[in-house]
Amino acid sequence: MLINFEQIPETVIPKMRGGEGQMVARMHTDEKNKIMRGLLAPGCTIGLHTHETSSEIIYILSGTGKVLYDGAYEPLAAGSVHYCPKGHGHSLINDSEEDLIFFAVIPEHGA
Repeated sequence: MLINFEQIPETVIPKMRGGEGQMVARMHTDEKNKIMRGLLAPGCTIGLHTHETSSEIIYILSGTGKVLYDGAYEPLAAGSVHYCPKGHGHSLINDSEEDLIFFAVIPEHGA
């Protein structure tokens, strides 16, 4: 199955997961996965949340930022991959002066 993000309308999500600013994303979703290309502008964040029934893989396409994962900050840059397993928590933070663009896959594992 080919997913062409350019053919998927942008979704603007203010205060994603209680974060700051907004996330702009193009998403493909089905009953088992969410696959997206997202953008956090400078100063924007995805709030701290725990993956109770899913996990998340985030690949940084461009920009820099950091992730708060299980209480520790980890730096991110183009080419970095962050993995948040089921049962763990994280927050994505753009603390730079440029857009943070990422590709993410969120597979659903169930309870």
